[in-house]
Amino acid sequence: MPRYHWLRMWTARQFHNQPENSHLQRFLVALWDEVRRDTEGRFDVSVHPQNADIPGSDPQALKILVAGGLEFFTLMGGILGHEVPLMEIQGLPFAFTSLAQAYRTMDRGPYIERLRRECAAKGIHLFPGGTFENGFRDITMVDKPIRTADDLVDQRIRVPDGEMFRDLFRTLGAVPVTINIRDLYQGLKTRTVDGQENPLVVTEDNKLYEVTRYVSVTHHMWSGFNLLANLEFWRSVPDDIQTVINRAVTKHAALQRKYTDDLNAALVPKLQERGLVFNKADVATFRARLGPFYSRWRQHFGATAWALLEQQIGAKLG
Repeated sequence: MPRYHWLRMWTARQFHNQPENSHLQRFLVALWDEVRRDTEGRFDVSVHPQNADIPGSDPQALKILVAGGLEFFTLMGGILGHEVPLMEIQGLPFAFTSLAQAYRTMDRGPYIERLRRECAAKGIHLFPGGTFENGFRDITMVDKPIRTADDLVDQRIRVPDGEMFRDLFRTLGAVPVTINIRDLYQGLKTRTVDGQENPLVVTEDNKLYEVTRYVSVTHHMWSGFNLLANLEFWRSVPDDIQTVINRAVTKHAALQRKYTDDLNAALVPKLQERGLVFNKADVATFRARLGPFYSRWRQHFGATAWALLEQQIGAKLG
């Protein structure tokens, strides 16, 4: 066991946007508990669900991280795009065909190294092997199932605060509405929105099954939570403590992925028992409308990044 008595005491905060009882909270707590133990108490990180209820939630927490007022944060690529535009490519619709493919792409290779360099240029450390699972995103509606893209026309769909999400649903004919995840339950209950799109685990953790009726399986995007650190803070951490943290990140991200994958699968019968009605949407009708969408985003990301993603997944996009 390494000795750290010569080091000063390090304290830091970890934010994330999910509830305290979520699939993310327990694994982040376990990660930082292990780091605290393996550094003999010298590196102490507190975990704050729902971003400690700060006004502005994810976008504001990201600004605080970049400014140096927050040390650690988990965030999906779509919202990280506020500071690092290329990170939105993580959520490119229908890019991934399996979870294993998504994990390989996020863990190693020239594609993720390009994303890490882009983050570093904006003062953000993107942990290798530190993408926690959220899952494939499906559409959950209050009053009607989504069977084809036509069923989305004029429907008010809640999306996260990312431009790719908004553009995707506008292209499909829907009306995208940005609502913070903390307010989504109320938004569905009051019919501010007609539906939302998220992995099933988010429906479970946020009790959205109480205010929705139909789940249309679209798997239109994969999304994970990137573990981030303020780059200046991370570079100030001694190498031996960085080694402990990196080891714990890789371990607990893998454990969280397995748990969340299993939970997403187990939630189908559980949510059906609660009254939710499932259908498999005809995603070919979605893809048929996305030609202009892919053209816009290929230009936005640039040919090099687009080619790196296609190379990693072994398929042409758009």
